[in-house]
Amino acid sequence: MKDRADELLAEHLRAAWQVLDAWNLPVATVERVSVSENIALRVADASGKLYVLRLHRPGYHTLDELISEQVWTTALLQAGVDVPVPVQTAAGTGYAPVEVAGERRLAGLLEWVQGATLAAAIDRQAQTPCGHFAALGEIMAAIHNQAMAWSPPPRFVRHAFDADGFLGEQPFWGRFWESPHLDGCDRRRLECLRHPIYDILSAYGKQRDTYSMIHADLHPDNVIVAGPRLHVIDFDDAGFGWHLYDVAVALHRYQSHPRFKALLDALLLGYRRRRPFAAEATRLLPLFLLVRSLASIGWSAARPEIPCGKEHTLRLMRSIDESADAVLSALAS
Repeated sequence: MKDRADELLAEHLRAAWQVLDAWNLPVATVERVSVSENIALRVADASGKLYVLRLHRPGYHTLDELISEQVWTTALLQAGVDVPVPVQTAAGTGYAPVEVAGERRLAGLLEWVQGATLAAAIDRQAQTPCGHFAALGEIMAAIHNQAMAWSPPPRFVRHAFDADGFLGEQPFWGRFWESPHLDGCDRRRLECLRHPIYDILSAYGKQRDTYSMIHADLHPDNVIVAGPRLHVIDFDDAGFGWHLYDVAVALHRYQSHPRFKALLDALLLGYRRRRPFAAEATRLLPLFLLVRSLASIGWSAARPEIPCGKEHTLRLMRSIDESADAVLSALAS
């Protein structure tokens, strides 16, 4: 097993050194920092400047979709939002192809931002994390403000997290109600739940002030605390969706936190410093927390390599069982 891990590390480093030629950088060191859906490596040039090289997973995004991700993050930068700074290749493109362990991937380079994750900062201050959530709400609102006022250029292509994207016959993150981690009773339960939720989301509509480009994975592990700055990373899942989904993602893992209500209030306090958060949005937030759980089951089912996938799915299922009927009942009244 160790031999295989060593072989993969060597292959990832070989591919990184090869594709970095496209940027014509005086590369000094390359170090792998993570392997998940994408492979991330830290690159230092001869002057000590740091970059992150991402070797994107095959089959998730087309080149046009990846270019569109950089188009949006560049627009966010121009609006004053602290997000990744892309580095163009010597040929003036955003990406370069490379073969990694027999797979064709696309590589992109970003400027590195040094710091710890917001999740780590929250864990260190477990008794008083509300200030961090207020800051997260503020930067989230800044992203939504930019997206709401922005018109994507021609050929901009990203997926949609709408009713079909979450709950249609082919959801973006998979048919969660068919998860192999669930028994037949749980699968039937999810199959029944998706129809009323689909109808509620469809009725909610796609007004410009509630639906636009969203990050779609804006939890505290995807925010870097760099001194006084909050820097948002990992726009890999970004697409068109409801602003409320970003709010739900940020709060989802903290639902059992003893101060969940205080964390929610802090997040919305920060959000409202930049833009309104309507009473209707507050009423619908429990539904979007439920949608996040359903989408996460689909995400886990599509990744059998995740060692705790079944445990994670069963934990989500228990949460859904405990909350779904009350959430739907409250919205029906």
